[in-house]
Amino acid sequence: MKPHTTIFFAAVLAAACSDAPAPQPQATPETTANTEAAEKPAPEAAQAGFAVAAAAPAFELPDLDGKAHKLADYQGKTVVLEWFNPGCPFVVAAHDGGPLGDMAKKVTGEDVVWLAVNSGAPGKQGHGIDTNKEAAQSWGMEHPILVDESGSVGKAYQAKTTPYMVVIGPDQTVQYAGALDNAPRNEKPETGYSAFTAQAIDAVKAGQVPTPAQTTSWGCSVKYGS
Repeated sequence: MKPHTTIFFAAVLAAACSDAPAPQPQATPETTANTEAAEKPAPEAAQAGFAVAAAAPAFELPDLDGKAHKLADYQGKTVVLEWFNPGCPFVVAAHDGGPLGDMAKKVTGEDVVWLAVNSGAPGKQGHGIDTNKEAAQSWGMEHPILVDESGSVGKAYQAKTTPYMVVIGPDQTVQYAGALDNAPRNEKPETGYSAFTAQAIDAVKAGQVPTPAQTTSWGCSVKYGS
């Protein structure tokens, strides 16, 4: 990670834990229009998760370079959806030193596709092509980030937090929906660590039903327009 980018994301994470607004990057026309002060998120944000074993809602979304991605194109593969907001401190922690730093690289291959989805509306925290490209470069993200400005795909999958994870089986049914794990901001619980998403991916690849198949996610609220 570039030194200046590390400092900025660390500052956002620290500011989000207090009542003070998060520091802003050097103002540009895009960051001035699209940056929102980071909230003080609750570690147990309300999120029941999408109904598992149901058909995954179809979608077509562009990535940051304008290339269209259709869920139907990935029939026969395991598809992982990661709701993404580079301004959310929970997302920052998960990517910068957390499990999302290398999870996608480890599992993505011939049989697994990983897609990040940003459902933030224009003018909201974490929105903007340049903002997301900078985050992807800083965190070494090699998988596509899809732009869902209308929020229609996020709402179809009942995404309420970032991060929020959905694992879709080769038959395009939802096999897992919910939290990345049980360690918000990488704080491992005394009761033991559970890597829900990683376990779900392994189960689906093995032709098994994930256990649990649904958990309560945590994080920042998805920045929908309405």
